Amino acid sequence: MKQQAAVIEYTQVTFVPANEASWEDLQAILGTADAGHCQCQWFKIRGWIWRDSTYDERTAMLQDQTACGTPNAPSTSGLVAYVDGVPAGWVAVEPRTAYPKLRGLRVPWTDRSEDKDDENVWAVTCMIVRKGFRGRGLTYLLARATIDHARARGARALEAYPMVTQPGRTITWGELHVGPHQAFEEAGFHQITHPTLRRTVMRIDFSTS
Repeated sequence: MKQQAAVIEYTQVTFVPANEASWEDLQAILGTADAGHCQCQWFKIRGWIWRDSTYDERTAMLQDQTACGTPNAPSTSGLVAYVDGVPAGWVAVEPRTAYPKLRGLRVPWTDRSEDKDDENVWAVTCMIVRKGFRGRGLTYLLARATIDHARARGARALEAYPMVTQPGRTITWGELHVGPHQAFEEAGFHQITHPTLRRTVMRIDFSTS
């Protein structure tokens, strides 16, 4: 209820696939966060991200993946949120197979036996809210927006890999880019595993949701 009350501070919130947004709008969002250095490649780069890639390389990768400014692009890698027409949030959502490090390198594949190469399972891997728009529930709206986006594009299921936040526990830079557990829980995801102390795997299976 607390988050719903916060959301009404916004006059209008809209979500568009990244290919329908401009590159400048996306960078305005990422540029205000530590994730701007990553350019949303944390789960994609093979090897150690800071050692094996440069900022320019990661930026070029994201530009190609999002196809920003190309409405007719066959695919994109996320959604851009606008609050009253101002670019305010980003969420990465696309087939799980687009993220090599979800195969157990950064998210332990604990107690799971399904096919890692199932292209019909999509994943949410990054959520960024621009400075000036934080603390008003936009993260919760981003989590909800991924559901219709993935389902409309043929996903059989949608996963997220959020952090469990604890009162008084310091969150180091970038840790919460995967989103908080409670945002996905309120959106209707259910927990399927708890592979580490602070990370859960959340999921919606559309055939049964």
